[in-house]
Amino acid sequence: MKKNNIILIGFMGVGKGTIARAVVKKSGIFAIDTDDLIESMENEKIKKIFEREGESYFRELEQKCANWIETNVDNTLISTGGGFFMRPNIKYLGHIVYLKSSFEGILKRIKKSPNAAAKLKKRPLLKDMKKAKALFETRTPQYQSIADLVVDVEDKSMDEIVQFIQESLPQVLK
Repeated sequence: MKKNNIILIGFMGVGKGTIARAVVKKSGIFAIDTDDLIESMENEKIKKIFEREGESYFRELEQKCANWIETNVDNTLISTGGGFFMRPNIKYLGHIVYLKSSFEGILKRIKKSPNAAAKLKKRPLLKDMKKAKALFETRTPQYQSIADLVVDVEDKSMDEIVQFIQESLPQVLK
């Protein structure tokens, strides 16, 4: 059975964490971030986990996290890493909200932020832009296919995005 959570999915850098914080501020709902949970579990940054153990190990940690959410978390907004959507049990975790943007829009968003260099550096899969673009193109239809709600975030204000999510999912954000 589907939990009463909101699961934010989308490509790395689309603004899942930023949007989650804005929704929390407006609605008062609790929020967690899967990457933060994984870093806490491992007592290490995502970038270091990738370097030390590789992507497949990281995906195992995401699955542990998904299993924990399925068993223990309800009435919460969950911001996920870019590949978390591949967890087989994601549909049970809550209402899946795909934050949609073009690849160029994501890069523009990251480069606009005051700590742009740090944001790019912490994303291991953005080291090679050609590979990152190919990954984006592969994942876009996958995100779309599992989403319960698609929110186009490109060139939208934070208030517009939050309002759209609140109006679309009032049963969770009451």
